[in-house]
Amino acid sequence: MGKAGKQIGIEVQRLFRPKKHGMEVVALELIRELQTVDSKHEYTIFVKKDVDRCIEESAHVRVCELASLPYPIWEQMLLPKTIRNAQLDILHATCNTAALLPSVPLVLTLHDIIYLEKLDMAGTWYQNFGNIYRRWVVPSAVRKAKAIITVSEFEKKVMLDRLQIPEDKIKVIHNAVNSRFNNYYLDDEVEKFRKSLGLPDKFTLFLGNTAPKKNTKNTIDAYIKYIVNATAPLPMVILDYSREMVLEQLQQSGYAKLVNHFIFPGYILPDQMPLMYNSATLFIYPSLRESFGLPILEAMACGIPVITSNTSSMPEVAGPAALLIDPLDVTDMAGAIGQVLSNEEQRTGMIIKGLKRAEAFTWRNAAIKLLNVYESL
Repeated sequence: MGKAGKQIGIEVQRLFRPKKHGMEVVALELIRELQTVDSKHEYTIFVKKDVDRCIEESAHVRVCELASLPYPIWEQMLLPKTIRNAQLDILHATCNTAALLPSVPLVLTLHDIIYLEKLDMAGTWYQNFGNIYRRWVVPSAVRKAKAIITVSEFEKKVMLDRLQIPEDKIKVIHNAVNSRFNNYYLDDEVEKFRKSLGLPDKFTLFLGNTAPKKNTKNTIDAYIKYIVNATAPLPMVILDYSREMVLEQLQQSGYAKLVNHFIFPGYILPDQMPLMYNSATLFIYPSLRESFGLPILEAMACGIPVITSNTSSMPEVAGPAALLIDPLDVTDMAGAIGQVLSNEEQRTGMIIKGLKRAEAFTWRNAAIKLLNVYESL
């Protein structure tokens, strides 16, 4: 390493878990790009031991696996003890929280601060505990951080309003699309994937989730309206969600017989998601609140028309390429679904705009911006 190089630690506690979620995916993409754009600095990736070793070590990147302990103990006790011996120049905490006594200059990625706006206890016990923990950690971590990274101009404004941070302390680095998300997959490959999961030739894709902000109940109610009003309705494929939960909602609405219009493949590995998007006819992402909304761009890159919400960061990400709806208006959502699925000309126009929109967001550009943040400290 040259004299000008830094020792940079990047903390992604749950990076090696097999079922990755948005924050881990973003960190993984950035680390991989840093390996290609930067040979000046040396990086240590701090992770919890798990089964999916998704980072390849290189001349400038090594992995430090720490014991599998509960999240707060790992972050507030084990990690600080470890980095005191690592001779770091910078520690980058990538997933909304950070060690409060890091002993080195801290860079903090805050994807959102929803948990500070409203303490919503409608989720699972794990989600509720996470929100309480973040409410305790984040205000202190924000004060200690030398730089804060967030993923959209919308989220930056929210943070400036809520946390009273100097504006020049917050840097916006948009998320991006991995090159594997594209519409160049062979028809035979897509068909083989469909058959492996028992998927129909045409369907609407929805990423189900128990988190209240994902708006699953309204989305299912809207799809019921679409099914009832359509002559030949397409089924909906819901990922990472249970048939029992949908059936219970349908029974409450008096539409239990419509459960066969919903398909539940379960959790799909990240490497298989491009094939899932390519298999779909329409992608709907009617979330109530997102700091970015990466699946919007992933679907667009695969040549799939997108319906998403007119709230928070989603218009910023989708630009002119998606059809925007009010996520609280079930009738509006149902009408949009029926409109896009029945209008081939509109779908074609949305696909063309979506492909162009996705090209504007690359992980290489994001990694270069992140490197600039490190070097500015």
